[in-house]
Amino acid sequence: MKALTPSASLAAIVGAEPLPRTEVTKKVWDYIKKLDLQDPANRRNINADDKLKAVFGGKAQVSMFEMTKLISDHLK
Repeated sequence: MKALTPSASLAAIVGAEPLPRTEVTKKVWDYIKKLDLQDPANRRNINADDKLKAVFGGKAQVSMFEMTKLISDHLK
């Protein structure tokens, strides 16, 4: 897959080097699991910390399906 460059806010989570979209998604999930940001009541929702809020357009919670679209907006 083609390597894409993350925006500054996404780079705070996955690093600044160009990565394929699949690797970016994997690293975001690793970050979410490491900080236990999945909603305990509904595991399909992600509770954003400050770094993820910057990627999620200021939203405090997004679904995992919405998350992929929001991450795509931060890749060039």
